[in-house]
Amino acid sequence: MPGDKSISHRVAIIAAMEGSGENVFLIKDGRIFTNDERHSILLGITRDVVIKIARDLGYSVEMCAISLEDLLDADEAFFTGTAAEVVPIREVDGSVIGLGMRGLITTKIQDIFALATVGRDPRYYEWLHPVAP
Repeated sequence: MPGDKSISHRVAIIAAMEGSGENVFLIKDGRIFTNDERHSILLGITRDVVIKIARDLGYSVEMCAISLEDLLDADEAFFTGTAAEVVPIREVDGSVIGLGMRGLITTKIQDIFALATVGRDPRYYEWLHPVAP
């Protein structure tokens, strides 16, 4: 299925809880969590956009320290980044996250992100700047 890539990502520094070029988001009981500025994140546009989309969908997004245990206990998890965009995390070092597939909330965020970046969601037109040849 497109957009449902399997990622097995070794977490080298548990305190950081980030991919090599991505931010980690966890979903537990319908709430979304991501590290805050004090916990070794990559501040950037994609992270900010995903937080806005999630909040526009009515989800709570909380910034706090995330542990490996939090990740392994999550219902869903995904990475965000410039190259990655929004990518589900299905397992970490052989431990399945949630049901081991892209979850409903991740899917909603991923779908809206994809529509917004190609100008197909009017709520986010102001993010785009057309370039003439």
